[in-house]
Amino acid sequence: MGMTIAEKIIAAAAGVESVRPGDIHTVNLDKMMSNDGTTHLTVDMYNNQLKHPHIADPKKLVFIVDHNVPSDNPKTAASQKKMRDFARENGIDFWEGKGVCHQIMLENYVRSGELIFGADSHTCSYGAVGAFGTGVGCTDFLYGMVTGTSWVLVPETVKFNLVGKLPEGVYARDLILEIIGTVGANGCNYQVMEFTGEGARTLSISDRIALCNMAVEAGAKTGIFEPDEKAIAYLEEHGRKPKAIYHSDPDAVYVREYTFDLSKIRPVVAKPDFVDNLCPAEEVQGIKIDEAFLGSCNNGRIEDLRVGASIIKGHKVADSVRFLVVPASLEIYKQALKEGLIDIFMDAGAIVMNPNCSVCWGSCQGVIGENEVLISTGTRNFKGRAGHPSSKVYLGSAATVTASAIAGKIALAEDIH
Repeated sequence: MGMTIAEKIIAAAAGVESVRPGDIHTVNLDKMMSNDGTTHLTVDMYNNQLKHPHIADPKKLVFIVDHNVPSDNPKTAASQKKMRDFARENGIDFWEGKGVCHQIMLENYVRSGELIFGADSHTCSYGAVGAFGTGVGCTDFLYGMVTGTSWVLVPETVKFNLVGKLPEGVYARDLILEIIGTVGANGCNYQVMEFTGEGARTLSISDRIALCNMAVEAGAKTGIFEPDEKAIAYLEEHGRKPKAIYHSDPDAVYVREYTFDLSKIRPVVAKPDFVDNLCPAEEVQGIKIDEAFLGSCNNGRIEDLRVGASIIKGHKVADSVRFLVVPASLEIYKQALKEGLIDIFMDAGAIVMNPNCSVCWGSCQGVIGENEVLISTGTRNFKGRAGHPSSKVYLGSAATVTASAIAGKIALAEDIH
């Protein structure tokens, strides 16, 4: 019986020939990432609860400040200082003000074939280049930090066979929302979402990140693509080579299989207050908005900024709307500057922010007030996610969000002339 790509990565990390869903294995971790959401808790446990504090391999650790950048109050400043000092004292790679943690990891660290733990649920993004990334709590992170290992219950794998090609004006963001709307927010609980097929190969690395990033919104342990020439080229462009190239065996076992025809995907919107509360974008056209957000680890890459800029060029943000544009990393921000995209957004009246989690996190930038409505390229739309509990968050693509910012209400790009 063959293995899936996810099973092969776990088997290699466990040092065994094969694994099966339901097996429990001790695994060696290739890298561990933690951000300012919980690192201060990990540091406190390390300093106060361990009899013999020790870091197995500081070179495997990456600390990234991205959720509240720059710090917004003394409490945040204190937790970030604790993180900063600990990283300096222990020789841990430390990033601050350079972007969202997952984008930084993909640009600078992640390699195909690796097993990576991150103290953030969207660590599943790393499957875009054929790595097994998954989110853990700070207790599991601490164990990994001290021992260099952890345990894994081998998950089942769900195959998503993608065929065809996305139409013009339809994006990977629409596709992953459609997938989550189909399987449900609990549709892949503790399972791997493997994206494969000739349609998968048409998707760019940015597209693949968008899909893998939101796998957790269907309850998945991770999302993953088999690495191909696009993934290898991406790594080479960023100065790295794969650790290993794995492909699922022809006789690998999948718990379920779905087929999605990309040519039939249309612009969609996730309505409040659940990511799987999906509808065609036309169904919510005309709903007045107060704020629009283009950014996040899901949709803040240069490809997304290009889409938004192409729509808003020559137009203005509606007087009643705050439109926040937030590149996912400094590298992306600089590229957007070089291409003139930042000028286009600012000339249109958008507020361009420093690279960080921003509105998606709902804590330090663009927080929305009572009964306000946000349309966002962020990852979640739970009640109170971006501000007041009575506020509403709709999720859409970069195109839908930008068109809505111009119209002052939920709109499609084709509505903007």
